[in-house]
Amino acid sequence: MLDWKDIDTVLLDMDGTVLDLHFDNYFWEEFVPARYGEMHGLSAAEASVMLRARYEKVKGTLDWYCLDFWSDSLALDIPRLKEDIRHKIAIRPHAVDFLEQLRASGRELMLVTNAHPQSLALKMQTTAIDRHFHQTVSSHSLLRAKENDGFWHALRERHPFDPARTLLIDDSLPVLRCAQREGIGHLLGVQQPDSQRPALAPSPEFRQISHFTDIMTGLEPR
Repeated sequence: MLDWKDIDTVLLDMDGTVLDLHFDNYFWEEFVPARYGEMHGLSAAEASVMLRARYEKVKGTLDWYCLDFWSDSLALDIPRLKEDIRHKIAIRPHAVDFLEQLRASGRELMLVTNAHPQSLALKMQTTAIDRHFHQTVSSHSLLRAKENDGFWHALRERHPFDPARTLLIDDSLPVLRCAQREGIGHLLGVQQPDSQRPALAPSPEFRQISHFTDIMTGLEPR
């Protein structure tokens, strides 16, 4: 699937790639609607319908990932609510083995996430996966989401890398498409970002991996 001799830098998404997306899906689709419904006298189902419409209005923008935006918009303490269910944060199978092999191979390894800095900090405190990366980058520091035009150019200006010799693994098709437009040479999707949901339909645009073991063969020192 990959010729590792052609890759110097590996960029990894966090939620749905290194970490199980179940935490985030449960939080936004079940936990937040339940708390919002309690506050406004709505059933969880009614609150869910209402919130989904609000989510859709900002999806794909930096606000969608911004805890401050949602705390203000919903009058809920979103960071505290995330703390309440931090036990659901989990590393995806074989992720640590993959990260350790990447570091041992001498390749540059960067975590690049749309997560808000507070959410990123919570997940690093819970999992300690940041110790495997040379850099951890929140898109909020670049003032645009990963699927927004110009993001990958801005990332290269801050953390230089050769896009033609870079691999990005991400579970989001809009993110992969943006990275492709901006010259990232090697792109992979993720078949099952949420362990509690069925695998995604195969993408005709990008190859997908089920586990990191799919691409660990041939991962020799650079």
